[in-house]
Amino acid sequence: MTMTEKISVLLGLTLSVCWVASATPDLTKLPPAVKKDGVTYAKDIRPIFEGSCLRCHGGERPKAGLRLDSLDGVLKGSREGKVIIPGQSEKSQLVIAVARIDDETAMPPKQRPGGRRGGPGGPGGPGDPPPGGSRDGQPPAPKDGAPGQPPGGPRGGMGPPPKPLTAEQVGLIRAWVDQGAK
Repeated sequence: MTMTEKISVLLGLTLSVCWVASATPDLTKLPPAVKKDGVTYAKDIRPIFEGSCLRCHGGERPKAGLRLDSLDGVLKGSREGKVIIPGQSEKSQLVIAVARIDDETAMPPKQRPGGRRGGPGGPGGPGDPPPGGSRDGQPPAPKDGAPGQPPGGPRGGMGPPPKPLTAEQVGLIRAWVDQGAK
């Protein structure tokens, strides 16, 4: 192997190591698990998911195949596989996503340059009505919580974007996962 080939291989290995290091989220930024015993999905976790997650991860067509509207759905995971590892919250993709410590996997998605959230199917993406109105000329839909309106608004999930979870909510999810995700 020539010196140029050796340098090329070494440079490639260095870049690979740097890419892997930058792709790993900084787990020191995770909020600590709350000090609460007996955390359960039904009593403690589902209400959190109802407030911020079920618009996209519940119902008939959950994004990425991930259903958070039942314990079985959470334990099953997404199309890509499991999202929690019972007993190991710091290794659970769901915890890392809701803690929003990784821009690529943050849930709800972080604002992207240009004011867009998430990918092409996210709010403001193709198929969404223009801000402040609709393509059919009708006035904007009532806000969430209007009488007779389902969560997420009448147009199947549109409305204001969900709010990120608080550090305490993430800590409660961590405690639930660490306690076995029951």
